[in-house]
Amino acid sequence: MKPTIYDYTKEELNAIIKPAFRVKQIWNWIYHRYVRSFEEMKNIPNELKVQLDSQFSLEPLKIVTVQHSSDGSIKYLFGLHDGHTIEAVLLLMKEEEYHPDGSLKHHKRYTVCISSQVGCKVGCAFCLTAKSGFVRNLTAGEIVAQLLVIKRENDIDANRRVNIVYMGMGEPLDNLDNVAKAVKIFADPDGMAISPNRQTISTSGLSSKIEKLGKMDLGVNLAISLHAVDDDLRQKLMPINKAYNIASIIEAVRNFPINQRKRVMFEYLVIKDVNDDISAAKKLLKLLNGIKAKVNLIYFNSYEGSEFQTPSKKSMIEFQEYLTKRGQLCTLRESKGLDISAACGQLREQNI
Repeated sequence: MKPTIYDYTKEELNAIIKPAFRVKQIWNWIYHRYVRSFEEMKNIPNELKVQLDSQFSLEPLKIVTVQHSSDGSIKYLFGLHDGHTIEAVLLLMKEEEYHPDGSLKHHKRYTVCISSQVGCKVGCAFCLTAKSGFVRNLTAGEIVAQLLVIKRENDIDANRRVNIVYMGMGEPLDNLDNVAKAVKIFADPDGMAISPNRQTISTSGLSSKIEKLGKMDLGVNLAISLHAVDDDLRQKLMPINKAYNIASIIEAVRNFPINQRKRVMFEYLVIKDVNDDISAAKKLLKLLNGIKAKVNLIYFNSYEGSEFQTPSKKSMIEFQEYLTKRGQLCTLRESKGLDISAACGQLREQNI
């Protein structure tokens, strides 16, 4: 199996392809014009096209299934070269807006959730991805290709910036080298030019790898999937807490280099009668004391066979108000894709 050209940084390709200016041309065809074959690269010599075709693949994944939500969200199931599948989601965050005179105020704004692994080792009790177990890490190119295909399929122009969240299937820090490489490829100014400030790595809390990510100083945003405020409950929901308890995660977060204008995001999945009461909100407030944090409350997205239930809107608002009235920035994430297979791993599970 040939490696995909998306696996390579521009610097790595410069060592393979001569002269170096050809690499910029190739990147323009790939990341700006979304070509599907080397043959389409009109200003590339035929001998080089033959070389590229013999060395690299341009189609590391294919679309297996697409589901469209009434809110504009689109969920993709991608097939990989070895027959495995992964998910990615395009989220429409804001519609186009126009000035009173009819001129464009701003374009549509998107966030794309991408996967970093086939399956996941973490085994969270509430997550469908965990039910199929862990298969393998994705390569950097397989991570990059998810966004590239989504942009191509939705006619999102190359110079339209999107936000990336490594929050699909898998634990990004469990595949840190490939994720870090993908961050750099996405950020390259000759490619997609998506600043690390627009890229968020969401982790279940591998504290030693949070420290390693911090030392890489990539400039990315950090999101912690916390979901519980005491170790007993968190261990039931997230068995990984046995190896990486809450105290170790908080310590790693305190040492993480974050842009002065940014905050560390704490994702808190709210589950009815499990972690949705005010006593949990009190503990959360105490836990985050002194951290420049933003809490994102997420409705648990119920699915068939789950032992957990979606919380009431009333309990969500009460939880949020308790935090905000005491100075903690806290948002309620608007649930997206509720009319499609929105839960992580749900679309893949239906197609296994």
